[in-house]
Amino acid sequence: MARPARVVRTIVLWLVRIFFGVILGFPFLWMLITTFKRSPDLYNLKNNPFIFNEPPTLDNLRLLFNETLFLRWIANTAFAGAVVVVITLVLAVPAAYALARLTGEWGTQLGIGVFLTYLVPPTLLFIPLSKIVAALGLQDSLWSIIVVYPSFTIPFSTWLLMGFFKSIPKDLEDAAMVDGLTRWGAFIKLMVPMSTSGILTVVIFAFTLVTQDFVYALTFISTAAHQTVGVGVATFLVRGDVFYWQSLMAGCLIAAVPIGILYNIFLDRFIEGFTVGAVK
Repeated sequence: MARPARVVRTIVLWLVRIFFGVILGFPFLWMLITTFKRSPDLYNLKNNPFIFNEPPTLDNLRLLFNETLFLRWIANTAFAGAVVVVITLVLAVPAAYALARLTGEWGTQLGIGVFLTYLVPPTLLFIPLSKIVAALGLQDSLWSIIVVYPSFTIPFSTWLLMGFFKSIPKDLEDAAMVDGLTRWGAFIKLMVPMSTSGILTVVIFAFTLVTQDFVYALTFISTAAHQTVGVGVATFLVRGDVFYWQSLMAGCLIAAVPIGILYNIFLDRFIEGFTVGAVK
C-alpha cells in the first residue's frame, strides 16, 4: 500500500508543479510572442493570439533599441540599484546587529517601530520627499531616487536582519571574543558570514525595489536620459493614444528575465531569509 500511495503523491506533486509553472511562466511566454508579432497580426481579433499568424519581425526590437533610450534606462537602473544596495547594507547590517545584541528588549520594540515606517504608503510620502529632494538640489537627477529609496529599504532590511542575528547563539559570539576577537571582529568574522542568507535577501529586495518603483521615479525625474527602465518604457512607448505594445512587451521581458533568473538561482536562500527573519 505504501508504494501506490507514494506514486499518487508524486503524481499530484508534479501536477501541482506543472500547473503553477504554466501559470507563472505564461506572462513571459506572452511577452515573448508579442515582442515578435506584427501589428496587423496583433490587432486582428480573428487571429489566434498565441501563434504567429504572420511571419515574426524584429522591427519592434529595433524601435525599442534605436528610437528610445532603453539601454540608457537599463544602465541607470543598474547603477541606482547597486548604489541603493550598498547604502542599505552599510546602514542596515550594523543597525540590525545593534538592535539585536546591544539593546535587550528595547531593541525588539525599536526594531518593530523601525519596520512600521516601511508600511507607510508611498502616496503619502512623495510630496514631503519631493521637498527634501528640491532642498538638496537633486531635481531631475538619478541621485534623487538614490537618496529616497534607502528610506524604504533600510527599515525593512534592518527588521529582517535582526531575526538572523538573534537566531545566532550569543555563546558563539562570546566564545569568539574570549579567543581574542573584539566585538567588531566578532561581528565581521562571525556574525556577517553566518547571516549571508539574510544579507542576500536584502540585496535582492533592495535591487528589486529600484527596478519596480514607478511613483518616485516618475515624480522626481522628467528627463528621458535620467529615467529608470520601469518609467522609461511605460512613458516613452506610449505616445498620445498610440501604444507600442510589442516594444513595451520587449522592454518588460528584457528587464524582467535577469531578475527572474536571479530569484531562481538564490531561491532557497531567499526563502530562508524571509522565513528566519519573520519567525525570529
